[in-house]
Amino acid sequence: MFEDTIAAISTSTLTKTAISIVRISGKDAFTVLNKIFKTKDRNYQGYRIYYGHIYDPSNQEIIDEVLVNTFIAPKSFTGENLVEINCHGGLYVTSKVLTLVLSYGARMALHGEFSKRAFLNGKIDLTQAEAINDLICADNKDSAKLAVNSLSGSISKMINPLINDLEQCIAHIEVNIDYPEYDDNGIITANEVSLLVEDWKKQCDKIINMAQNSLIIKEGIKTVIVGKPNVGKSSLLNALLQQDKAIVSDVAGTTRDLVEGDIHLDNVTLHLIDTAGIHDTENDIEQIGIKKSRQALSEAQLVIVLIDSSDFDLEDEKLLEETENLNRLVVYNKKDLGITFSGINISANNGDIDQLINAINDLFRDSKLALSQPVLTNERQIALMRQAKEAMESASRALSNNIPLDLINEDIQHAYRCLKEILGQYTREDLLDGIFSRFCVGK
Repeated sequence: MFEDTIAAISTSTLTKTAISIVRISGKDAFTVLNKIFKTKDRNYQGYRIYYGHIYDPSNQEIIDEVLVNTFIAPKSFTGENLVEINCHGGLYVTSKVLTLVLSYGARMALHGEFSKRAFLNGKIDLTQAEAINDLICADNKDSAKLAVNSLSGSISKMINPLINDLEQCIAHIEVNIDYPEYDDNGIITANEVSLLVEDWKKQCDKIINMAQNSLIIKEGIKTVIVGKPNVGKSSLLNALLQQDKAIVSDVAGTTRDLVEGDIHLDNVTLHLIDTAGIHDTENDIEQIGIKKSRQALSEAQLVIVLIDSSDFDLEDEKLLEETENLNRLVVYNKKDLGITFSGINISANNGDIDQLINAINDLFRDSKLALSQPVLTNERQIALMRQAKEAMESASRALSNNIPLDLINEDIQHAYRCLKEILGQYTREDLLDGIFSRFCVGK
Protein backbone atom coordinates (compact mmCIF):
# COMPACT_ATOMS: atom_id res chain seq x y z
CA MET A 1 0.00 0.00 0.00
CA PHE A 2 2.81 2.42 0.88
CA GLU A 3 5.68 3.20 -1.46
CA ASP A 4 7.96 4.92 1.06
CA THR A 5 9.92 3.44 3.94
CA ILE A 6 9.75 5.07 7.37
CA ALA A 7 12.02 5.06 10.41
CA ALA A 8 12.10 6.38 13.97
CA ILE A 9 13.57 5.75 17.40
CA SER A 10 11.06 3.59 19.26
CA THR A 11 12.62 3.91 22.71
CA SER A 12 13.16 6.96 24.89
CA THR A 13 15.33 9.68 23.36
CA LEU A 14 15.37 11.92 26.42
CA THR A 15 17.57 9.85 28.74
CA LYS A 16 20.68 7.68 28.64
CA THR A 17 19.62 4.03 28.42
CA ALA A 18 21.41 0.72 28.00
CA ILE A 19 19.66 -0.12 24.72
CA SER A 20 17.80 1.86 22.07
CA ILE A 21 15.72 0.58 19.18
CA VAL A 22 15.63 2.19 15.75
CA ARG A 23 12.66 0.85 13.80
CA ILE A 24 12.39 0.75 9.98
CA SER A 25 9.22 -0.25 8.11
CA GLY A 26 8.44 -0.40 4.39
CA LYS A 27 9.17 -2.29 1.21
CA ASP A 28 12.79 -1.03 1.14
CA ALA A 29 13.54 -1.72 4.82
CA PHE A 30 16.12 -4.41 4.04
CA THR A 31 17.65 -2.36 1.23
CA VAL A 32 18.26 0.48 3.68
CA LEU A 33 19.60 -1.94 6.28
CA ASN A 34 22.08 -3.52 3.87
CA LYS A 35 23.67 -0.15 3.13
CA ILE A 36 24.69 0.43 6.76
CA PHE A 37 24.82 -3.05 8.36
CA LYS A 38 27.74 -5.50 8.23
CA THR A 39 26.81 -9.10 9.04
CA LYS A 40 27.86 -12.57 7.90
CA ASP A 41 24.42 -13.61 6.61
CA ARG A 42 22.21 -11.28 4.59
CA ASN A 43 19.71 -13.96 3.62
CA TYR A 44 17.21 -12.43 6.01
CA GLN A 45 14.36 -14.50 7.35
CA GLY A 46 11.41 -13.45 9.47
CA TYR A 47 11.51 -13.65 13.27
CA ARG A 48 15.30 -13.82 13.38
CA ILE A 49 18.03 -11.87 15.18
CA TYR A 50 21.23 -10.98 13.31
CA TYR A 51 24.49 -9.87 14.91
CA GLY A 52 26.73 -7.31 13.23
CA HIS A 53 27.91 -3.69 13.09
CA ILE A 54 26.32 -0.44 11.94
CA TYR A 55 28.84 1.56 9.95
CA ASP A 56 29.00 4.83 8.02
CA PRO A 57 29.48 3.98 4.31
CA SER A 58 30.99 7.40 3.62
CA ASN A 59 34.14 6.67 5.66
CA GLN A 60 33.69 3.00 6.67
CA GLU A 61 33.67 4.02 10.35
CA ILE A 62 32.07 1.49 12.72
CA ILE A 63 29.33 3.23 14.70
CA ASP A 64 28.05 0.45 16.95
CA GLU A 65 27.84 -3.26 17.61
CA VAL A 66 24.17 -4.24 17.27
CA LEU A 67 21.52 -6.94 17.10
CA VAL A 68 18.92 -6.62 14.35
CA ASN A 69 15.42 -8.15 14.52
CA THR A 70 13.88 -8.92 11.13
CA PHE A 71 10.23 -9.42 10.13
CA ILE A 72 9.08 -10.24 6.59
CA ALA A 73 5.82 -8.82 5.18
CA PRO A 74 3.02 -9.50 5.87
CA LYS A 75 4.01 -11.22 9.13
CA SER A 76 5.02 -8.11 11.05
CA PHE A 77 3.41 -5.50 13.27
CA THR A 78 2.90 -3.09 10.37
CA GLY A 79 2.24 -5.76 7.74
CA GLU A 80 5.36 -4.56 5.88
CA ASN A 81 9.02 -5.54 5.92
CA LEU A 82 10.13 -4.44 9.37
CA VAL A 83 13.59 -4.06 10.92
CA GLU A 84 14.46 -3.21 14.52
CA ILE A 85 18.08 -2.20 15.16
CA ASN A 86 18.97 -2.78 18.81
CA CYS A 87 21.90 -0.46 19.44
CA HIS A 88 23.54 0.87 22.58
CA GLY A 89 21.52 3.61 24.18
CA GLY A 90 23.93 6.49 24.17
CA LEU A 91 22.37 9.72 22.95
CA TYR A 92 25.01 10.15 20.25
CA VAL A 93 24.98 6.53 19.07
CA THR A 94 21.20 6.30 18.76
CA SER A 95 20.96 9.59 16.87
CA LYS A 96 23.81 8.58 14.57
CA VAL A 97 22.18 5.26 13.68
CA LEU A 98 18.89 7.02 12.89
CA THR A 99 20.71 9.63 10.79
CA LEU A 100 22.33 6.87 8.70
CA VAL A 101 18.99 5.13 8.22
CA LEU A 102 17.41 8.40 7.03
CA SER A 103 20.39 9.17 4.81
CA TYR A 104 20.17 5.86 2.94
CA GLY A 105 16.56 5.62 1.88
CA ALA A 106 14.09 5.99 4.75
CA ARG A 107 12.15 9.04 5.84
CA MET A 108 11.29 10.13 9.38
CA ALA A 109 8.02 8.58 10.59
CA LEU A 110 5.14 10.79 11.61
CA HIS A 111 3.54 10.48 15.04
CA GLY A 112 1.88 7.08 15.34
CA GLU A 113 2.67 6.15 11.75
CA PHE A 114 3.82 2.60 12.53
CA SER A 115 0.51 1.90 14.29
CA LYS A 116 -1.38 3.70 11.53
CA ARG A 117 0.20 1.45 8.91
CA ALA A 118 -0.64 -1.60 11.03
CA PHE A 119 -4.26 -0.44 11.05
CA LEU A 120 -4.44 0.43 7.35
CA ASN A 121 -2.77 -2.86 6.43
CA GLY A 122 -5.41 -4.76 8.39
CA LYS A 123 -3.15 -6.02 11.19
CA ILE A 124 -5.19 -4.34 13.94
CA ASP A 125 -8.49 -2.49 14.16
CA LEU A 126 -8.77 1.12 15.33
CA THR A 127 -9.62 0.22 18.94
CA GLN A 128 -6.49 -1.95 19.13
CA ALA A 129 -4.42 0.93 17.75
CA GLU A 130 -5.81 3.23 20.44
CA ALA A 131 -5.07 0.56 23.04
CA ILE A 132 -1.37 0.67 22.11
CA ASN A 133 -1.24 4.33 23.04
CA ASP A 134 -3.32 3.70 26.17
CA LEU A 135 -0.87 1.01 27.30
CA ILE A 136 2.09 3.33 26.78
CA CYS A 137 0.37 6.11 28.74
CA ALA A 138 -0.99 3.87 31.55
CA ASP A 139 0.17 5.08 34.97
CA ASN A 140 -1.29 2.27 37.10
CA LYS A 141 -2.04 -1.46 37.00
CA ASP A 142 -5.75 -1.12 36.24
CA SER A 143 -5.27 1.31 33.35
CA ALA A 144 -2.70 -1.05 31.87
CA LYS A 145 -5.09 -4.02 32.23
CA LEU A 146 -7.83 -2.12 30.39
CA ALA A 147 -5.40 -1.38 27.56
CA VAL A 148 -4.21 -4.99 27.36
CA ASN A 149 -7.82 -6.21 27.15
CA SER A 150 -8.52 -3.82 24.26
CA LEU A 151 -5.25 -4.73 22.56
CA SER A 152 -6.38 -8.35 22.42
CA GLY A 153 -9.36 -7.35 20.25
CA SER A 154 -11.98 -7.59 23.00
CA ILE A 155 -13.86 -4.49 21.80
CA SER A 156 -14.35 -5.83 18.28
CA LYS A 157 -15.55 -9.15 19.75
CA MET A 158 -18.10 -7.22 21.81
CA ILE A 159 -19.32 -4.98 18.99
CA ASN A 160 -19.32 -7.37 16.03
CA PRO A 161 -22.48 -9.24 17.17
CA LEU A 162 -24.33 -5.90 17.32
CA ILE A 163 -23.02 -5.03 13.85
CA ASN A 164 -24.13 -8.43 12.51
CA ASP A 165 -27.65 -7.93 13.91
CA LEU A 166 -27.92 -4.59 12.13
CA GLU A 167 -26.49 -5.99 8.89
CA GLN A 168 -29.10 -8.73 8.82
CA CYS A 169 -31.91 -6.29 9.61
CA ILE A 170 -30.78 -3.84 6.91
CA ALA A 171 -30.43 -6.67 4.38
CA HIS A 172 -33.97 -7.94 5.06
CA ILE A 173 -35.48 -4.47 4.83
CA GLU A 174 -33.72 -3.78 1.55
CA VAL A 175 -34.93 -7.10 0.15
CA ASN A 176 -38.46 -6.01 1.07
CA ILE A 177 -37.91 -2.72 -0.78
CA ASP A 178 -36.15 -4.08 -3.88
CA TYR A 179 -38.03 -7.37 -4.25
CA PRO A 180 -41.51 -6.89 -2.77
CA GLU A 181 -42.79 -9.91 -4.71
CA TYR A 182 -40.75 -12.23 -2.48
CA ASP A 183 -43.06 -13.37 0.30
CA ASP A 184 -41.00 -16.02 2.06
CA ASN A 185 -37.38 -15.91 3.31
CA GLY A 186 -36.67 -12.23 2.63
CA ILE A 187 -39.69 -10.73 4.39
CA ILE A 188 -39.26 -8.95 7.72
CA THR A 189 -42.16 -7.34 9.56
CA ALA A 190 -42.27 -4.08 11.51
CA ASN A 191 -42.92 -6.09 14.68
CA GLU A 192 -39.74 -8.14 14.13
CA VAL A 193 -37.72 -4.98 13.55
CA SER A 194 -39.21 -3.45 16.71
CA LEU A 195 -38.16 -6.46 18.82
CA LEU A 196 -34.64 -6.28 17.41
CA VAL A 197 -34.40 -2.53 18.05
CA GLU A 198 -35.51 -2.82 21.68
CA ASP A 199 -33.15 -5.70 22.44
CA TRP A 200 -30.32 -3.88 20.68
CA LYS A 201 -30.87 -0.73 22.78
CA LYS A 202 -30.69 -2.77 26.02
CA GLN A 203 -27.34 -4.22 24.97
CA CYS A 204 -26.17 -0.74 24.03
CA ASP A 205 -27.13 0.64 27.46
CA LYS A 206 -25.06 -2.05 29.19
CA ILE A 207 -22.04 -1.22 27.02
CA ILE A 208 -22.31 2.53 27.68
CA ASN A 209 -22.75 2.08 31.44
CA MET A 210 -19.73 -0.18 31.68
CA ALA A 211 -17.73 2.24 29.52
CA GLN A 212 -18.28 4.95 32.12
CA ASN A 213 -16.63 2.67 34.65
CA SER A 214 -13.66 2.20 32.32
CA LEU A 215 -13.17 5.97 32.14
CA ILE A 216 -13.17 6.13 35.94
CA ILE A 217 -10.37 3.55 35.99
CA LYS A 218 -8.44 5.10 33.13
CA GLU A 219 -8.79 8.80 33.84
CA GLY A 220 -9.57 8.95 37.56
CA ILE A 221 -12.02 11.19 39.36
CA LYS A 222 -11.65 14.94 39.84
CA THR A 223 -12.16 15.24 43.60
CA VAL A 224 -12.54 18.51 45.50
CA ILE A 225 -12.15 18.90 49.27
CA VAL A 226 -14.35 21.78 50.49
CA GLY A 227 -15.21 23.23 53.86
CA LYS A 228 -15.06 26.42 55.84
CA PRO A 229 -11.61 27.71 56.97
CA ASN A 230 -9.57 25.70 59.46
CA VAL A 231 -11.62 22.48 59.36
CA GLY A 232 -8.56 20.43 58.33
CA LYS A 233 -8.79 20.33 54.52
CA SER A 234 -5.03 20.66 54.04
CA SER A 235 -4.38 18.06 56.75
CA LEU A 236 -6.75 15.68 54.95
CA LEU A 237 -5.02 16.26 51.62
CA ASN A 238 -1.65 15.55 53.21
CA ALA A 239 -3.00 12.44 54.94
CA LEU A 240 -4.42 11.07 51.68
CA LEU A 241 -1.23 11.79 49.74
CA GLN A 242 0.97 10.72 52.67
CA GLN A 243 3.16 13.78 52.19
CA ASP A 244 3.21 17.42 53.26
CA LYS A 245 1.78 18.86 50.06
CA ALA A 246 -0.27 21.67 51.62
CA ILE A 247 0.63 24.13 54.37
CA VAL A 248 -1.08 23.28 57.66
CA SER A 249 -1.63 26.04 60.23
CA ASP A 250 -3.99 26.94 63.04
CA VAL A 251 -4.48 30.29 61.32
CA ALA A 252 -7.75 30.29 59.37
CA GLY A 253 -7.51 31.03 55.64
CA THR A 254 -3.97 29.68 55.12
CA THR A 255 -4.96 28.02 51.80
CA ARG A 256 -5.79 30.77 49.30
CA ASP A 257 -5.09 28.91 46.06
CA LEU A 258 -5.85 25.40 44.82
CA VAL A 259 -3.43 22.66 45.92
CA GLU A 260 -3.52 19.41 43.92
CA GLY A 261 -2.26 15.82 44.06
CA ASP A 262 -3.15 12.27 42.93
CA ILE A 263 -3.82 9.15 44.99
CA HIS A 264 -4.42 5.59 43.75
CA LEU A 265 -6.95 3.71 45.90
CA ASP A 266 -8.13 0.12 45.42
CA ASN A 267 -11.04 0.97 43.12
CA VAL A 268 -10.28 4.45 41.78
CA THR A 269 -7.65 7.12 41.22
CA LEU A 270 -8.48 10.51 42.76
CA HIS A 271 -7.22 13.78 41.35
CA LEU A 272 -7.42 15.71 44.62
CA ILE A 273 -7.89 19.45 44.93
CA ASP A 274 -7.64 21.23 48.29
CA THR A 275 -9.58 24.48 48.11
CA ALA A 276 -9.64 27.73 50.02
CA GLY A 277 -12.14 27.78 52.88
CA ILE A 278 -15.61 28.78 51.68
CA HIS A 279 -17.09 31.44 53.95
CA ASP A 280 -18.14 35.10 54.03
CA THR A 281 -15.12 37.44 54.06
CA GLU A 282 -14.19 41.01 53.21
CA ASN A 283 -10.57 40.07 52.42
CA ASP A 284 -9.96 40.61 48.68
CA ILE A 285 -7.32 37.86 48.40
CA GLU A 286 -9.51 35.34 50.22
CA GLN A 287 -12.40 36.24 47.92
CA ILE A 288 -10.27 35.32 44.89
CA GLY A 289 -9.42 31.96 46.50
CA ILE A 290 -13.08 31.30 47.32
CA LYS A 291 -14.07 32.10 43.75
CA LYS A 292 -11.57 29.48 42.54
CA SER A 293 -12.97 27.04 45.09
CA ARG A 294 -16.50 27.45 43.78
CA GLN A 295 -15.26 27.00 40.20
CA ALA A 296 -13.50 23.77 41.19
CA LEU A 297 -16.66 22.67 42.99
CA SER A 298 -18.74 23.14 39.85
CA GLU A 299 -16.34 20.93 37.83
CA ALA A 300 -15.84 18.20 40.45
CA GLN A 301 -16.92 14.59 39.89
CA LEU A 302 -16.69 13.88 43.62
CA VAL A 303 -16.95 16.38 46.48
CA ILE A 304 -15.61 15.71 49.97
CA VAL A 305 -17.41 18.10 52.30
CA LEU A 306 -15.25 18.37 55.41
CA ILE A 307 -16.84 19.52 58.67
CA ASP A 308 -15.19 20.20 62.02
CA SER A 309 -17.21 17.93 64.35
CA SER A 310 -16.38 20.22 67.28
CA ASP A 311 -17.57 23.39 65.57
CA PHE A 312 -20.65 22.71 63.41
CA ASP A 313 -22.37 26.01 62.60
CA LEU A 314 -24.48 27.94 60.08
CA GLU A 315 -21.68 28.10 57.49
CA ASP A 316 -21.50 24.29 57.50
CA GLU A 317 -25.26 24.11 56.97
CA LYS A 318 -24.99 26.50 54.01
CA LEU A 319 -22.25 24.35 52.44
CA LEU A 320 -24.31 21.19 52.90
CA GLU A 321 -27.25 22.87 51.16
CA GLU A 322 -25.00 24.10 48.35
CA THR A 323 -23.62 20.60 47.67
CA GLU A 324 -26.69 18.44 48.34
CA ASN A 325 -27.27 17.73 44.61
CA LEU A 326 -23.64 16.85 43.92
CA ASN A 327 -21.91 13.49 44.13
CA ARG A 328 -20.52 14.02 47.62
CA LEU A 329 -19.28 12.45 50.81
CA VAL A 330 -19.87 14.33 54.07
CA VAL A 331 -16.90 13.79 56.38
CA TYR A 332 -16.62 14.84 60.02
CA ASN A 333 -13.08 15.67 61.11
CA LYS A 334 -11.34 15.79 64.53
CA LYS A 335 -12.89 12.66 65.98
CA ASP A 336 -9.80 12.53 68.20
CA LEU A 337 -11.51 15.23 70.26
CA GLY A 338 -14.18 12.67 71.22
CA ILE A 339 -17.06 14.18 69.20
CA THR A 340 -18.52 12.11 66.35
CA PHE A 341 -21.57 12.21 64.07
CA SER A 342 -23.48 9.55 62.20
CA GLY A 343 -21.51 8.86 59.04
CA ILE A 344 -17.82 9.17 58.17
CA ASN A 345 -15.63 10.30 61.05
CA ILE A 346 -11.88 10.86 60.72
CA SER A 347 -8.91 12.53 62.33
CA ALA A 348 -6.95 14.07 59.47
CA ASN A 349 -4.27 15.45 61.76
CA ASN A 350 -3.54 11.95 63.11
CA GLY A 351 -3.81 10.23 59.73
CA ASP A 352 -6.87 8.27 60.88
CA ILE A 353 -8.79 8.35 57.57
CA ASP A 354 -9.67 4.68 56.97
CA GLN A 355 -13.43 5.31 57.13
CA LEU A 356 -13.14 7.83 54.29
CA ILE A 357 -10.93 5.60 52.12
CA ASN A 358 -13.33 2.66 52.61
CA ALA A 359 -16.31 4.86 51.69
CA ILE A 360 -14.61 6.03 48.48
CA ASN A 361 -13.70 2.47 47.48
CA ASP A 362 -17.31 1.37 48.14
CA LEU A 363 -18.60 4.25 46.03
CA PHE A 364 -16.60 3.12 43.01
CA ARG A 365 -16.70 -0.64 43.59
CA ASP A 366 -18.65 -1.27 40.37
CA SER A 367 -15.93 0.37 38.30
CA LYS A 368 -13.76 -2.72 38.86
CA LEU A 369 -16.21 -4.76 36.78
CA ALA A 370 -14.79 -3.05 33.70
CA LEU A 371 -11.55 -4.99 34.19
CA SER A 372 -13.24 -8.38 33.82
CA GLN A 373 -15.04 -7.90 30.49
CA PRO A 374 -14.77 -6.15 27.10
CA VAL A 375 -15.37 -2.42 27.46
CA LEU A 376 -15.09 0.81 25.48
CA THR A 377 -12.16 2.83 26.79
CA ASN A 378 -12.29 6.40 25.47
CA GLU A 379 -14.65 9.27 24.69
CA ARG A 380 -14.49 8.73 20.91
CA GLN A 381 -15.73 5.17 21.23
CA ILE A 382 -18.39 6.06 23.80
CA ALA A 383 -19.64 9.04 21.78
CA LEU A 384 -20.10 6.84 18.70
CA MET A 385 -21.93 4.23 20.75
CA ARG A 386 -24.24 6.93 22.09
CA GLN A 387 -24.89 8.17 18.55
CA ALA A 388 -25.77 4.62 17.53
CA LYS A 389 -28.18 4.34 20.45
CA GLU A 390 -29.80 7.68 19.57
CA ALA A 391 -30.28 6.47 15.99
CA MET A 392 -31.97 3.31 17.23
CA GLU A 393 -34.16 5.34 19.62
CA SER A 394 -35.23 7.37 16.59
CA ALA A 395 -36.03 4.11 14.81
CA SER A 396 -38.04 2.97 17.82
CA ARG A 397 -40.13 6.15 17.83
CA ALA A 398 -40.71 5.85 14.09
CA LEU A 399 -41.86 2.25 14.46
CA SER A 400 -44.36 3.24 17.15
CA ASN A 401 -45.75 5.83 14.72
CA ASN A 402 -46.10 3.22 11.91
CA ILE A 403 -43.47 4.90 9.70
CA PRO A 404 -42.58 2.68 6.68
CA LEU A 405 -39.57 0.40 7.12
CA ASP A 406 -37.70 1.94 4.18
CA LEU A 407 -37.56 5.25 6.09
CA ILE A 408 -36.70 3.58 9.39
CA ASN A 409 -33.86 1.85 7.59
CA GLU A 410 -32.01 5.19 7.45
CA ASP A 411 -31.77 5.29 11.25
CA ILE A 412 -30.62 1.68 11.43
CA GLN A 413 -27.96 2.31 8.80
CA HIS A 414 -26.73 5.33 10.78
CA ALA A 415 -26.35 3.14 13.89
CA TYR A 416 -24.49 0.60 11.76
CA ARG A 417 -22.07 3.25 10.46
CA CYS A 418 -21.37 4.47 14.01
CA LEU A 419 -20.41 0.99 15.19
CA LYS A 420 -18.23 0.40 12.15
CA GLU A 421 -16.50 3.71 12.82
CA ILE A 422 -15.63 2.61 16.37
CA LEU A 423 -13.53 -0.18 14.81
CA GLY A 424 -12.19 2.10 12.08
CA GLN A 425 -14.02 0.21 9.35
CA TYR A 426 -16.03 3.26 8.32
CA THR A 427 -13.93 6.33 8.81
CA ARG A 428 -12.47 9.54 7.38
CA GLU A 429 -8.84 10.49 6.83
CA ASP A 430 -9.08 13.49 9.15
CA LEU A 431 -10.35 11.22 11.93
CA LEU A 432 -7.32 8.96 11.53
CA ASP A 433 -4.89 11.86 11.51
CA GLY A 434 -6.44 13.22 14.70
CA ILE A 435 -6.20 9.88 16.49
CA PHE A 436 -2.66 8.95 15.45
CA SER A 437 -1.22 12.44 15.95
CA ARG A 438 -1.43 11.79 19.73
CA PHE A 439 1.00 8.88 19.46
CA CYS A 440 4.74 9.16 20.02
CA VAL A 441 6.87 9.07 16.87
CA GLY A 442 8.27 5.54 17.12
CA LYS A 443 4.96 3.81 17.82
